[in-house]
Amino acid sequence: MQNRLSKRVSIWWGPPKNFDTRQKERRVSWLELFYDLVYVIAIARITEHFSHHISIEGFLEYACLFALIFWGWLNGSFHHDLHGNQGLRTRLMMLWQMMIIAALAVTLDRETKSYRDITVIFMIMQLFITYQWWSVGFYDKPHRKYSWPYTRLFLVSFLLMVVSLWIPHSWFKIIFPVILVLNYMPPFISSRILRRSSQNLNLSSSMFERLGLFTIIIFGELALGVVHGMRNIEVIHFVDWVNFALGFSVVFALWWIFFTFVSNREVRKGFDKASLLELLYIPALISLGCVAVCLLSFFIDNASANGLRQLFGFAVVFFLCCIVLMMYLLAYPAVFDTLKRRMRLSMLLTALLFLLLSFVNFNLSGTVYLVLVLLLLVLEISYLNYIYYSKLLKEGIDPLEVGAAHADNSNTVNE
Repeated sequence: MQNRLSKRVSIWWGPPKNFDTRQKERRVSWLELFYDLVYVIAIARITEHFSHHISIEGFLEYACLFALIFWGWLNGSFHHDLHGNQGLRTRLMMLWQMMIIAALAVTLDRETKSYRDITVIFMIMQLFITYQWWSVGFYDKPHRKYSWPYTRLFLVSFLLMVVSLWIPHSWFKIIFPVILVLNYMPPFISSRILRRSSQNLNLSSSMFERLGLFTIIIFGELALGVVHGMRNIEVIHFVDWVNFALGFSVVFALWWIFFTFVSNREVRKGFDKASLLELLYIPALISLGCVAVCLLSFFIDNASANGLRQLFGFAVVFFLCCIVLMMYLLAYPAVFDTLKRRMRLSMLLTALLFLLLSFVNFNLSGTVYLVLVLLLLVLEISYLNYIYYSKLLKEGIDPLEVGAAHADNSNTVNE
């Protein structure tokens, strides 16, 4: 009777899924999508705050907050991908983390926000995520040797946050980078432990899909930037609608370049490569956030507009460079082997042109500047498509067959 009751409680409560139990093809759940949206609310809050405090200090604050929020999302998502199930425990774990990040969004949205309040909420999130990784070892004892880097380094980060409450703000600027390094270091230590155990952990297709979905939502922030720009205009003229169309086209062009090279791909084998790819998402998404803020500048006519356009150019440069670096960590069909180098060089050249455009003040109107930006992006897209389809035509390959072959061999492709 007692064993039967224990079994029923275990099924109802749902202990975390064992580390060795991995689903090859797992679909993203509705709970995970809900979880993502709550995190995006927090990112929308820090992006809005940055739009009202555009300066070097404002950018550093935005980047630091984004890195910590993304760290929380990444660990919660990765933990669910490895150990989540349909039990009550998994759902409550997700609910509690969603409440923490929602509380952070409330704190960030206050006009007279306190760094102490924000730090305390991050401390709660830090301690909760530390508990998540520790509790897995309670149910799955063999997993402890893989999770100890998470629990110990995260706990040290928590203690540093506690210290930061009692030191001058100038010292916090020194402690914070240490906290970030400690929080993002565990996967690289765990990858070595896995190799010693003759095991490896690759980024699952569902987790890679989550990264793509998260990026899509950030692209929604760019679309909102265009909409907010139009909302700030009291009397909308024809030229404003032209800027509206150009702004949306720029957003679409950036989306086109990113997902052409990143979507429907597989990450190269190895937990360290997967972790590096996840790290590259941080500057890429921060760059997109800066683009969202800067899109407002094309609907205003004042002295600050030129400074925002300079930031816009730098953001596009970093975004394109991140895509180039991501390409080294992704597996592509064989037809790309002779094209990847030319594609990387092409995007780096476009990034260089945007960098020059940022340093040179042409004193252009918002409409002319948007046309120039869109022209550069369209030329890049046209060239990338030209060399790709010319290659397929030359070798007599159907583009649909390339995609199908890559999908079939995605689990075995490795460069």
